[in-house]
Amino acid sequence: MTIRRVVAGRTLPSDRHVRARAPRPASRESTAVGHVHVHAPHELTEPHGGAHAPPARNERVLEILAILLMSVTTLATAWSGYQAARWSGEQSQSFARASAVRIKAQQQTTAAGQTRIDDLLYFNGWLNAREAGDRDLANLYQRRFRPEFVPVFRAWLAQRPFTNPRAIPGPVYMPQYRLAASTRAAKLDAQADELYLRGTEARSNDDKYILSTVFFAAVLFFAGISLRLLWQPLRVVVLGLAGAMLVLGVGFVLSLPIE
Repeated sequence: MTIRRVVAGRTLPSDRHVRARAPRPASRESTAVGHVHVHAPHELTEPHGGAHAPPARNERVLEILAILLMSVTTLATAWSGYQAARWSGEQSQSFARASAVRIKAQQQTTAAGQTRIDDLLYFNGWLNAREAGDRDLANLYQRRFRPEFVPVFRAWLAQRPFTNPRAIPGPVYMPQYRLAASTRAAKLDAQADELYLRGTEARSNDDKYILSTVFFAAVLFFAGISLRLLWQPLRVVVLGLAGAMLVLGVGFVLSLPIE
């Protein structure tokens, strides 16, 4: 039986009908969420088995060999650079000392030339006074001869030069005529020549040590590029070239003198 209520002149449905017309909940089909498939990039997925495969034993050996080559080459390059710097300093010092000694030799040569001129002037004065018959003037010039010139002068007079056509023309041409300054100049010149040769040899050694770094640079290049190569035969060939260049460079360095 339907019960109706009258409110303010209007007929209202019963509570049963009100509850019966209450809104129904949404169906399961309307609230269901569709399944979403998320695919990771191929680069981020792990290989089959869940872990990367370990590198081959040959690959590991080649990598260690390349590292050893680069390590030894680095040490050899540092040694060559150190020796090149040392020989460069020796070259500069030798050339500087040679120049200083050469200047001293020139000074002694100049002094010897001045002494020779003095001997000639006094001897010519004595000769002119003797020719003029001025014995006092001739004795004056003779007393002014240097002590080293007196023995040579007497040896020249012993040849009787005024009557002997085969006599030596003058005392300064006698074998006994030697100047101390000329002797010192000759010794200094020899010393300067030796220093110059030493500097030249140092420069040559400097250049050779710098040349050895070219071999070592090639080793570093080949050993470094081998780490980027994937084809194993080519990698072995490149490492072989690096090893050969290292052996040549080390042998060349061992043949050079050490400063």
